[in-house]
Parts: sequence; structure tokens; C-alpha cells
Amino acid sequence: MKEIKTVGIIGLGALGILFGHHLSKKLPIEDVRIIADKDRLTKYKKNHVYSNGERCMFHYVTPDEISQPVDLLIFAVKDEGLSDAIEAVKNQVGDETIILSLLNGIKSEAIIGKTYGMDNILYCVAQGMDAVKEGNKLTYANMGMLCFGDQEPGMISEKAKRVADFFDKTEVPYEIDTNMMKRLWGKLMTNVGVNQTVAVYQSNYGAIQREGEARQTMIAAMREVIALSEKEGVHLSEDDLHYWLDVLGKLSPEGKPSMAQDIEAKRYSEVDLFAGTVIELGEKHGIPTPVNQRFYDKVKRIEAEY
Repeated sequence: MKEIKTVGIIGLGALGILFGHHLSKKLPIEDVRIIADKDRLTKYKKNHVYSNGERCMFHYVTPDEISQPVDLLIFAVKDEGLSDAIEAVKNQVGDETIILSLLNGIKSEAIIGKTYGMDNILYCVAQGMDAVKEGNKLTYANMGMLCFGDQEPGMISEKAKRVADFFDKTEVPYEIDTNMMKRLWGKLMTNVGVNQTVAVYQSNYGAIQREGEARQTMIAAMREVIALSEKEGVHLSEDDLHYWLDVLGKLSPEGKPSMAQDIEAKRYSEVDLFAGTVIELGEKHGIPTPVNQRFYDKVKRIEAEY
């Protein structure tokens, strides 16, 4: 079994910084490549990047640099940056490069697969982290974990075992899941609930951890995803809802999800990826999705005022 020794990461948002910084302390610095275009590279080198107050010592490569392909490639960009990222990493991808996507939603693996094929892609969900990024500084109390597995349910491939072995050696918290489609839908359900609720109520994780209107609204939005999952053959249940509520209950109450951070910074959010996906699937199956429709309309009104 070929050992993973080199890693490429594209995207220095919260997750890119979090895992990039962690891995850069566990491996030779040149074996963790942060892929960034020249404009971003100039900004990063001038202002630096910090994780929990510690300066990140990153090894940067530009998209046009030719080098040996990395053993593991991690996409950590936002949804709107995915197509550019797919193009930017082409010199880092080889026949044996394993690809993980940390993007929200349920579509990024298929989009990446159109360019690089599905054979080397493992489905992945990042969960349990309460990272907050302000400018070039990331802070978090909980690192969370990466849940990954194969496209085909019920199996653990050699690729998955290689990644698990690598994460063991580098002390990255992880879990192998043999039903990744259900995990992806569970994460979608959670993002639809927590990201949008905290953003619309202009609050933090604490607001959805305690009983009240915000928490009940969040759960109602999540139940709309459960209803759709039945129609899509994924079959989320109330047990899955309570599993994810337990995950949310462990986050720092002062923390905020990415959508709330985006709206505070007057950046365009992933509302199309969350409520937009739910509304689209609701129309497809003839299932009303009023809570997500309300979230969608509210966030779009906020963004229209930027």
C-alpha cells in the first residue's frame, strides 16, 4: 500500500488554514503545498496567515509550477471558487492522487470528477469544527474531524485505508463512513439548519444550542431536508437529526458558522447551496419547503443591500 507523503491544499478559508497549519507542523514544510495564484500568494506573504495566534509557515506553489503530483489533494475552497480551483490544481494531480473535497453541499465530488475522474475521489465531510476566520486570522476551540469513505456503500477501499493511515500518523481526527451519501445529506441538513439560522437571526451557536425560536426554526428547516431525503433514496431519520444536534451541541457557543461570518463581512453566502438546493428538490418532488424559502428570501434581501 503506497504511503501518502505529500499533500496539496487549495483554499485558505477556515478549513484550509486549520488543516494546512496542522499538517505543516507534522510533515516537512515542502511536503504540504498550499496552491495559490500570484495575487493571493503576494497577499499571504505580505500579511501572513495565523491560526489560533500562531503564524502559519506555509509552502506556497502557484498553479503554473510543474512538480511531482501530490499523493493527497484537498479542496477547501468555497462553492463559487470550485471551477477555478479545479483548473488551478492540474499540475498537482497524477494518476494516483487521492482527492478529498471539504466543500459544503452534495455536488462538489461529481463536479471535480468531471475533470479528474471519480476513481481517485473519496467522499468527505468536515464536521464538528467551530472555526472563525477574520481577515487573515483563524481561531477555533474544536478542530472537529474529517469523515470520509467510498462512493459505493458498505466498502472500505485501499484508498480509504491509505488516507486513514496518513491521518493516524499526522494526528488528524477522522472517521471512515461506509455510507457517505447519507453522511453528505446529514451535513447538508445541518448546514441548512445551523448556517442559515445563525445568519438570519444574527446570532451565534449559543442561540441554537438553547431552547427558543432560533433552535425550533433550525430544526424545522432540517426536517424539510429529511422529507426530501426519503424521495432521493437516502432516508435520513429523526435519529440522524439528533446525531447532528449532538454535534452542534459541542461547539463553542460564541462561535459562528461560515454563512454568518460571510454576511457580517458583506460577502455573498452559500444560500444557493443550502436553501437553494432544498427549494429546487422540493419543487422536483412536490414537497413544500416554507422555512427554507423564508431563509432564502431573507438572505437574498440582505445581500441585495451590500
